Amino acid sequence: MPINSISDCVTLNNGVRMPWLGFGTFQVKDGDEVEQAVLWALEAGYRGIDTAETYRNEGGVGRAIRRSGIPRDEIFVTTKLSMDRMGRSEPLKAFDDSLRLLGLDYIDLYLVHRAVKGKYPQTWKAFERICRDGRARAVGVSNFLIHHLEDILPDAEFVPAVNQIEYHPYLTEKELLGFCAEHGIVCQAWSPLQRGKIFADETIAAIAKKVGRTTAQVVLRWNLQNGVMTIPRSVKRERIIENAGIFDFGLSDGDMAAIDALNRDFRISSHPDDY
Repeated sequence: MPINSISDCVTLNNGVRMPWLGFGTFQVKDGDEVEQAVLWALEAGYRGIDTAETYRNEGGVGRAIRRSGIPRDEIFVTTKLSMDRMGRSEPLKAFDDSLRLLGLDYIDLYLVHRAVKGKYPQTWKAFERICRDGRARAVGVSNFLIHHLEDILPDAEFVPAVNQIEYHPYLTEKELLGFCAEHGIVCQAWSPLQRGKIFADETIAAIAKKVGRTTAQVVLRWNLQNGVMTIPRSVKRERIIENAGIFDFGLSDGDMAAIDALNRDFRISSHPDDY
C-alpha cells in the first residue's frame, strides 16, 4: 500500500488502525521536556505517541495529550510493561498504573517490553485478559525474536498485533520480519536512526544528497517502504518536523537495495536473549 501521508495507518491483525509514523519518547525527561516534545510532534501531525513504564515519563506524555486539545480517539498511544513486573497477575496492576499516570481511560497498544526468561509466556496470558476486557485496543510485544514468538503462538488466544524491534540499516532482521509477516504481526522500529550513529554512513549520505533529503528522512522512508512502522525521537522542534517530512518522496528499488546491503547484524542495545 502506498504511504503518502502522515495520517496513513496500517491495519493491525484485529482491525485496529495504527499510524505508520509515531513519535518516540525514550530517554526524554518527564516534565517540561517530554510535554513540549510531544506537543511539537502533535502540532507537526504525528498521531502515534510511544512511551513505556521504564521511561518514567508517562505522566508528562499524558499531560501533553490533554493540553493538545486533540480528541483522544485521534491519538494512538503505546506504552509497555517493565521487565520487573512480568508474570500472570502483576501486569494487570502495572497496566492500571500506566493508565493512571497517562490519565487515560484506555491504551491503544500495550507491549511486553522484553522477553524475560521464564516469564513472558504467562505474561502474555495477562495481556490477553487486558485485551479481552477491552482496556487495550491491541496488545503486542517488543524485542521478541522468532523463538520467543514460537513459545507463545501455539496457545495464544490473541496473536501479538505488533513486535517493536531494534531495526535500522545495520540490523535489517529479514528473517524475523518474514516470520512476523507470515503470522500477521506488524513490526515497528525503535531507535531507527541508531541514536544518531547512522548519520556517519556515507552510502546513505550519498542517497540523501541525490534525492535532496536528509539522512534521517532517507532512513525513515526506507523503514516505511520495507513495511516497518517507525518511531523516531527528538526533543528539537526542527528535527521533529524534519522527521515527519517523509511522505512526499520515495526511494528507488536501487536505493532500497543499497541500504539493505548495509546490514551487519549490529545492535546498539543488548541482545534480546540476554534477559
